[in-house]
Parts: sequence; structure tokens; C-alpha cells
Amino acid sequence: MLSSRRVKERKRITIIGGGIAGLTAAIHLAAADCSVQLIEKSSYPKHKVCGEYLSNEVLPYIAHLGIDPLAHQAKNITHFHFTGFSGDGFETALPLGGFGMSRYAFDELLYNRALALGVTVVQNDVSSISFEGNKFKLELKAGQPCTADYVIGAFGKRSGLDVTLSRKFIQYKSPWLGVKAHYKADFPDHLVGLHHFNGGYCGLSKVENNHVNVCYLADYESFKKHKSLDIYQKEVLEKNSELKSFFASAEMVFDKPLTISQISFEKKTAVENHILMIGDSAGLIHPLCGNGMAMAIHSAKIVSEALLDHFEKSTSREQLEQGYIKVWNSNFNGRMRNGAIIQRGLQNQTVTRLAVNLLKRSPRTLKKIIKSTHGTPIC
Repeated sequence: MLSSRRVKERKRITIIGGGIAGLTAAIHLAAADCSVQLIEKSSYPKHKVCGEYLSNEVLPYIAHLGIDPLAHQAKNITHFHFTGFSGDGFETALPLGGFGMSRYAFDELLYNRALALGVTVVQNDVSSISFEGNKFKLELKAGQPCTADYVIGAFGKRSGLDVTLSRKFIQYKSPWLGVKAHYKADFPDHLVGLHHFNGGYCGLSKVENNHVNVCYLADYESFKKHKSLDIYQKEVLEKNSELKSFFASAEMVFDKPLTISQISFEKKTAVENHILMIGDSAGLIHPLCGNGMAMAIHSAKIVSEALLDHFEKSTSREQLEQGYIKVWNSNFNGRMRNGAIIQRGLQNQTVTRLAVNLLKRSPRTLKKIIKSTHGTPIC
């Protein structure tokens, strides 16, 4: 349950990054009477490259935070449609189900809740962070530096701060490119689709305004052989008959697709230079698992509870950090490892074809695979 404890001594907590993870942590901590400043470089609302499907495992928890996506027209998703490279596939019920909501709407919902609880939101960009004398100093790209007792890193998949902090994963180039756009199309409200093509996979699901979110991950080596996103779509994605059928009648709502490059699935650390990392800053599960947004929310819960416990019991910073790492690893290491194994297998056309044939005949096996990358309901 959401902690009702109040902090004995108000500590200054700064959260860097106002996506799902950062906003959720801000709401949780502000509700417990913490002094929370959230620094986000972009204004709200904003579209982001994202699958926009959330597992229902987080619904009890965000309800305690005062967030009800279904009351804001989020789509109730109950079934999963999977196809291999050619378009051959199957549909099955999801063990927990989920909901579809655009980042544009969901982030704004969280943002407004954070403001209502007294979170100070600053639109700025953090250029560097240092830790000395048990305090953090943050240099901002605009304005004066600021200080904090604790810093939570929620700055996403890949950031300039990762370079500044000399994080190990940032040294390696990633072959992955993400592309996302919304479409007007005839598509079932209750369905999330995952469709493979040579070099990647594409997710489809409805969001609150009845648009279909189309988000795909592509291997840059296969993508760069083509001159544009349109050509890549026609010559690669549409080799999958399910995707070809969708795009034949779909009308893009965006002026052009959003893209993000250098999406890294290298192992990250949950604590870096005493910064408590959450969401994609702590680790990124492969999007084909459809669980990144839920994991971001869960990680925000874990860090918030760790901080409140630390304040209540007056433990050391080292105990806080080691405890947080232990709980983060316990909840996510296995799921991320399983996601990586599944992703590697499904990059191979032969393995994917065999998997489709096997899972058609064994829905129980499929449900076990889905559960291996998802958690149980949290509150």
C-alpha cells in the first residue's frame, strides 16, 4: 500500500526528468510531505517515441496516487496479436491485460497531479551534477545552480548526463532506431499487436483519442540501406502482410513520424555517483515485451519507498543505496534477462516461424512467456 508516513525532516529531493518514472516518483514523495523539485527540459504535453501500452499490474498503485487512466478514455486492452515475419500469427488473451494511453495524455495527467500535490516543476536542462559534503550541486543550462539532499535520475534512455557521469553503457553504440506515429485506422480497441519484420518489430494499439499508436524498433544496419522512412515502411515493414494491410487503409495523424536513435539495451546501474536511477535510466527492457512503461512506474514506487524508509529509520546513505539496488535487481533483473533472450530469438526468422507454430498449439506456454517479462499487481 502507499505509505502514509510523513517525513520527520523535510529533505530536498530533486528529480531530473519528467517522464512517467520521474512524475510518478514526484507524486509519491510529495504525497508523503517531501519537498520535491522536478526538472524537465520540455514543456507539457508532448508526444514521445513509446509503445503507449501499460500492463494492468500498475493500476492498483497509480489508483493510490490518485491517477485513473480509464476515467480519461484510456483503452482497456485484453488481447494480444502476434505475427512472424510473413504475417502468420495468432491472437490470445493477455494474463493481466493492460490499457492504451498516449504519452501526450498520460504524462499530462501525471503532471497535473504532481502540481496539485505541490511539486515544484522547473523547465530547464541539467548540464552536470556533482556530489560533495553529502549534498548534490546541479548546474543548469539556464539560470543559477541549485542544490539537493537527494537526486533521482529519470532522464530516459540516453542523455547528455550519462556522458557527464561517464556511465559505462554510453561508451557503446547501439544499433537500434525507434519510430512512432499516430494513425486514423479501423483497429480493435481491445487489442495490442506485435508484428515482426526483417530487422525489427512493430507494435500497434489504440489510445484514448481513438488513434492507433504505431511504434517500431529497427536495426539501423537494415534501415540505412533505404532512403527514407516511407521507403523502409514499404520495402521492409510491409513484407509482413498484417502490417501491409494496416498501412493500406491507415491515415497518419502526425505531420511526420517521431524518431529516436541509439536506443541502448546495455546493462545499466541503479545507482550512479549517489544518484538513484529509475525508469529507462536504470535499465531498459526490450519493447517487444510491452512492459517498459509499467516497469518505469514500478521503479518509481521502489525508489520512493526506499527514500521514505530511509528518512523514517535514519539509515545511512550507503544503506539506502544498497537497499535500493537489491530491491531493483530482485524485481527487474530476471524480467530484463528474459526479454533479452526472447528478443535475440525472435530476430531469427527460422526461430520466429517455429515459435509461431509452437505457440499456436500451446497457449499455456505463451502465457508463461508473457508472465516471465511482467510482474504481479502492485499497490
